[in-house]
Amino acid sequence: MLRVLVCLSIMLSVAVAEELITCSGIVPMRYRNDKISITDFGGVGDGSTLNTEAFREAIFRIQHLSRRGGTLLYVPPGVFLTGPFNLTSHMTLYLASGAVIKATQNTQSWPLIAPLPSYGRGRERPGGRYMSFLHGDGLHDVIITGENGTIDGQGGFWWNMWRQGTLQFTRPNIIEFVNSESILISNVVVKNSPFWNIHPVYCSNVVIRYVTILAPPDSPNTDGIDPDSSSSVCIEDSFISTGDDLVAVKSGWDEYGIAYGRPSSDITIRRVTGTSPFAGIAVGSETSGGVENVLAENINLYNMGIGIHVKTNTGRGGFIRNITFSNVYIEKARKGIKLAGDVGDHPDDKFNPNALPVVKDITFNSIWGVKVLQPGLIQGLKNSPFTGICLSNINLHGVPGPSSTPWKCSDVSGASVQVSPSPCAELISTHQDGSCSDHF
Repeated sequence: MLRVLVCLSIMLSVAVAEELITCSGIVPMRYRNDKISITDFGGVGDGSTLNTEAFREAIFRIQHLSRRGGTLLYVPPGVFLTGPFNLTSHMTLYLASGAVIKATQNTQSWPLIAPLPSYGRGRERPGGRYMSFLHGDGLHDVIITGENGTIDGQGGFWWNMWRQGTLQFTRPNIIEFVNSESILISNVVVKNSPFWNIHPVYCSNVVIRYVTILAPPDSPNTDGIDPDSSSSVCIEDSFISTGDDLVAVKSGWDEYGIAYGRPSSDITIRRVTGTSPFAGIAVGSETSGGVENVLAENINLYNMGIGIHVKTNTGRGGFIRNITFSNVYIEKARKGIKLAGDVGDHPDDKFNPNALPVVKDITFNSIWGVKVLQPGLIQGLKNSPFTGICLSNINLHGVPGPSSTPWKCSDVSGASVQVSPSPCAELISTHQDGSCSDHF
């Protein structure tokens, strides 16, 4: 029965994927010849039994008794409490409908691991960081999927430590892959992450689709999906509601990111819907390795702090170039579009204040918003102005009365076509139909 149910679910997922233009070809949904259940290793889904050893033993079996085509680890309905665990290559973690993998709140169960070299230290605290709840390092061909089962990070415990200032090390992500390739995450619910939710870093060929990511709006730093110094990443057909940026493309922090020198590139974000007090789609602010060739399209954002946010700072260095935002709907936001060169903190006092980022060729096309208090704020750097900014077919309207604020710009050059309300004088108006290309 287990084999039949799993095979049917995988075939249905593939059938749905083929109906849309998607990134599914980057990382296909693989059939696994070998299938095991967490209950085969003593797993108990009663919500109170600790299943850390069961998961570790199951994955040890997958790793050391490798089967041709890989192995599927099935998690049946129930609440499986566990500490963090490492995944392995050539495996599928499959969560049935009603299955919950729930993180223990005992910090002694969370190993410390080294800081990422492109950050030089933990993102929140100096030194190491807590290992992510589901962690993979140096892996290939890993799938996390199922029938919309849940991965629950129980982040409230960690959020309170952050608020009280009692954190000793940087909080764990809920899912992180490091130095890995051919990763697929689909058809799962991820909620209440202690820190960032899904973090592929130094990865290639990553697909994240049909996921739901949830955290309260006041939960600190609970970014939804953060591709970081990674390439060939596709994020699509997902709903995200968190306490920080829904999707944020990153590539390292100040002098550490500059030295590591691995950009984020060739990233597609589409058909994402969500809400947050921070940004919907963001680039930065940690972009020291560079970010290029990003397309975000068909995005729907509600009750936002900022709709689209490109952010960097002096000392970051690196570049942000060839970024396109297209067909974005924003309903109720403080700002529709923001580009800023003064956002984000520094890891230490060793950063070079003369390491200025280069921001160029950023296109905004077909952006429509209502109840947007300020349509746009673009603040480049005096010694490194933002160039090649294109606004095309933009309508970002606020509410009647004095609460709405006009566009504000400085140290920026570019062009605008069919923008309402009228943009800054620095973005010269043209009569081209939906194109700014003649001005770059």
